Formats: sequence, C-alpha cells, structure tokens
Amino acid sequence: MIPLIATLTLPLIAALAAVALPARARVPAALLGTGLTLAATIWLALAVWYGGPVNLSAGGWAPPVGIALRADGLGAALAVMAALVVTATALATRAEHAMTDPGPRMTFGIWPLMLLLWAALNAVLMSRDLFNLYVGLELISLSAVALVAISGKAQAIAAGLRYLFFALAGSLLYLAGVGLTYTIHGTMDIGLLAARTPAPGDALALGLMSAGLLAKTAVFPFHVWLPPAHAAAPAPASALLSALVPKASLVILLRLWFEAMPDSAAPAALMALASFGALAVFWGAVMALVQARLKLIVAYSTVSQLGYVFLVFPLAGGAGADQPWSAGAWTGAVFQMLSHGLAKAAMFLTAGIYIAAVHSDHLRDLRGLARALPMTGFAFALAAVTLSGLPPSGGFTAKYLMMTSAFASGQWPWAVVLLGGGLLAAAYLYRPMAALFARETAHAPRAIPRRWQAIPLVLAALSVLLGLMSAAPFDLLQIGRPAPAVGGL
Repeated sequence: MIPLIATLTLPLIAALAAVALPARARVPAALLGTGLTLAATIWLALAVWYGGPVNLSAGGWAPPVGIALRADGLGAALAVMAALVVTATALATRAEHAMTDPGPRMTFGIWPLMLLLWAALNAVLMSRDLFNLYVGLELISLSAVALVAISGKAQAIAAGLRYLFFALAGSLLYLAGVGLTYTIHGTMDIGLLAARTPAPGDALALGLMSAGLLAKTAVFPFHVWLPPAHAAAPAPASALLSALVPKASLVILLRLWFEAMPDSAAPAALMALASFGALAVFWGAVMALVQARLKLIVAYSTVSQLGYVFLVFPLAGGAGADQPWSAGAWTGAVFQMLSHGLAKAAMFLTAGIYIAAVHSDHLRDLRGLARALPMTGFAFALAAVTLSGLPPSGGFTAKYLMMTSAFASGQWPWAVVLLGGGLLAAAYLYRPMAALFARETAHAPRAIPRRWQAIPLVLAALSVLLGLMSAAPFDLLQIGRPAPAVGGL
C-alpha cells in the first residue's frame, strides 16, 4: 500500500517543489522527486510480483461510495516503463539545458509539467473508477498541450491548439459515456460494472467512451494532431508525448473492453477497432516514408506502431468460448506498448542530441553523424530494431505473440498487417539510418558529452532486453489479468 501511495504522491510533491522553490533549487528538487518516484515504482512492481495485486480504497471507503485503486501486473509493468522514460527524459533535459539556452519558458515549465504528467499517468494506471480516469486523462492532456506549446513559437502554439481541440473533443465523448454508464448502473467502479446486469444502453456508453479514447490515442483517422505536435515540441517533450501520453487512453480501452464491459464486445465492434488499427499501421508507415525530417518520421511511426495494439480486440474475441490464443494476443499487445515506449523515447532523445549537434533534424543535415556521435547512432539503431519487430527485441516478442494468435485463431489477415507493418517500418527507418551512417559528413557537429549520449542508449538497450529477458515481464503481466484476456471477449 505504501509504494502505491508514494507512486501517486511523490511526483505531485516534486512538481509543487519545482514551482515554489528558487531557480537554483528547482532542478535538484525535480531530479530528487524523479529518483524517489522511480524507486517507489520499482518497489510497487516487486510488491505485485511477490504478493499479487495491491489494492487501496481511498479514505477507507469501498466502492461505490469510495474510489478503489489497484496495482495489477498491467499497471505495474507500464508504471515501471513510464518511470524509466521520465527518468531518462529528466536527465536528458538537464544535459541539454547545460549546453544550450532553452529560454525561461522551458527552463521553468518543463519540470513541473513533466512531473504532473507522470503523476496523472500513474493515477490512470492504478485507478478503478471511470470518473477518476477522466480526471487523470484531463491532467495528462493539459500537461501535454503545455509541453507542445512551451517554446512560445507560433508553430508550437498552433500545434498545441490543434492538440487541445482533439483532446477536448475526446474528453467530452468519454465523459458522455461515463455519465450514461452512471445513469444506467449507478456506479462508475470497474469491478462493480463487471458484475452488473447488462442493459440496452451499455453498447452506446461503451461506444462513446471508446470514441473519445480513440481521439486521444491518435489512431487513424484521429491522428492529425500528433505529427505537428511532435514536430513543434522540444525533443524531451516529444519523448513523453510519444512514449507515455497515448498509453493512458490505451490502458483505459483495455480496462473497458476486457474488465468493465466484456459482454458488450460485439464482433462488429471488435472488427471496427482492429480496422482503425490496421489503417493506422499502414497510413503512419507510408507517411513516415515520405518525410524529410527525423522528428516527423518518428512521429508518424508512433501512429503506425500504436495501431498494432488495436489488433488485440478481434484476436482475443471468441464469443465466450475459451481460446488458448487470447492470452497471447492480450500479452502481445501490452508488450507492444512497453517496447514502443522505451524505443520511441530513445529515438526522440537521439533526435534532441542531433538537433543540439547540428541545429537541424533534416535528413540531409544528419549525414555521417554516426561517425562523430557513435553512441547516439547505436542507440537509434537499437531502437529501430525494436520498432521493426526484429529479434531479439521486445518488439519482436510482441509481434510474435500477436502473430501466433492470429494464425491459431484462423485470422490470418491480421498476421498480414503485422508482417506488412514490420516491413514498412524497416523501410522508413532505413532512410535515417542510411543518412546517419553515410560516409560523407554534411556538417561538423558540435561536441556532445558521452553522458548525454548514454541516456537514449540505455533506453534503447532496455527495449531489446525486454525481448531477451521476456520471461519476467511476461509473468508479471499475468498477475491480476482479466478473465476475458484468457477466455476471450
């Protein structure tokens, strides 16, 4: 119980300290809070590993009067991934600020915004109440929009406003579904909803909430806000926006469909969700193929990579009959979220290093930089291995589990999506790789400290180790997993 409370409160306290303390104490306080929260998150994961799900009723009141918090294997695994990404981003931000003049907005604002986003994400991962999840989503969206526009440039403000429009539209749809659910059943607790008597309005409520979450996840065709936001935001902010922000809405989707209302999972709805995902896989990959800037390539890659997660819905569908492939599909989808978070954060942090080195992320300006910055080039290459789904990375484990489920269930078209998306990922990631490892150098880069270069390298290496040492995270994910993840929707 203590690590669960610490995981939720420590980043909030650190965010307040980063605002209230003098400038000279701001960064040390933020980094101290980051380190303490990382330790609390690992403690929480170990508590789940050895003792099962950790439960807490806020104020001692059980649902439906109170709000239940629960750390299961899914929440603990994603919390650890988020803690690693935020810690790496904080260290990279400190290194970048030591070499550049980011301006007063960035110097002051990024620390509390980063910590507030982290606290809200942890609340989403642990909460069991639909309205509490809405509050967490809103805090994530507001923090993310501020991070996009933090530079104050016209392009950044325009991208932030576009993001805000989609975030608000998604929030209203989600909130409408929550209100309808409460009107019908008188509760918003996920556990109580799972035991409810199904009602005719359940499908509409689930559809409204899912539509809002699709907009926040940036799945095709609701993705138009994401690439401009990533292009305009500073590289550390882009790392958080890509690696962590979409995971909040994805987790809620999994909670809704696999825990709260699995009985409302009509085959047509499952196919529709997977179709959106498949379109995202191919559209994001095609758009990444034609981009000339590194950050835009990585941003469109996010659209493509997140699409894989939506294939879990038909792969785990089974009309109530137990299926041995459902658990593999569900676990593969979560592995995809974990590996994508680590690898994509590493890629955006490498982009930040290249921008600091040559003041550009255009591919023509990055030619030959792997010679001058070998650690950064190696980090990008390792992250590319994961995103392409090549062995022995975590991305390969995710796609292997989902592809095995596709063939076992006779749904081979989704295996084609997985294979085609992997080939396209290798194609669009080859372009920056070819530029970075070219023999001729376009520009003489600025010297970058090795300790800064080591940060994305660690994240990229962890994304590969996730596949090499997949047994432990695989077992963690099975702790507290919902029954429909095993028996089918």
